[in-house]
Amino acid sequence: MNPETTISVTRLRREIHSLLDNLPPEGLIITNRGRPVAQILPCHMKPEDMIGRLKGEFEIHGDIYSTGITWEATKDPNE
Repeated sequence: MNPETTISVTRLRREIHSLLDNLPPEGLIITNRGRPVAQILPCHMKPEDMIGRLKGEFEIHGDIYSTGITWEATKDPNE
């Protein structure tokens, strides 16, 4: 394990945003009590290349914007 690419879980929790903004090309190895438990690797895909990538891969059944349940808060109190 390269000490420059190894980081503890505690430090990861504290510095996650800056670490992800400056993620080295080889990624980071996350350790818990000195033992490697996970690895974070950079995504080599541009975000704009991900748009529409799952088109045609699944079907939507039913109304995805509704639970199908009428809430009491949405009912007219005069009814």
